[in-house]
Amino acid sequence: MVKILFVCTGNICRSPTAEGVFRHLAQDAGLGAHFHIDSAGTDSYHIGEGPDRRAVKIAARHGVSLAGQRARALKPEDFNAFDYLYAMDGGHFFDMQSRAPSGHTAKVEMFLAAAGAEGQDVPDPWYGDETDFENVFDMVHSASQTLLEKLRKAHGI
Repeated sequence: MVKILFVCTGNICRSPTAEGVFRHLAQDAGLGAHFHIDSAGTDSYHIGEGPDRRAVKIAARHGVSLAGQRARALKPEDFNAFDYLYAMDGGHFFDMQSRAPSGHTAKVEMFLAAAGAEGQDVPDPWYGDETDFENVFDMVHSASQTLLEKLRKAHGI
């Protein structure tokens, strides 16, 4: 089983969207049993809260459920419990690199770079409107399709 953790700031906008989209795509491809997917935040502002209502609305519009997700903070154990930790932006990536325990086993990468879009961040839609959330959904969906295929091949699934 391939274990993936998507990471953003508060774990209520970008990373839960990525978690929901990737899970949805994996299940649609008949690969759901091969992946354990979760998300977390670098900060603890929203621990226990569900995803932002705008993220939920946009995801639902595309047939993706974010139900049951609750914000949590990134923990030191995550660096060994997961195979891949995907950062939504450069700030998260550097924060994760600085927190990573010595000898950790997870591969820490920028989400979009892992999907072939080097040097790009998933922008934070928090202060924006539904259009910003729609744009984030589209970016995440496209990157997740690419990443699912890449991981499927890499792990012989």
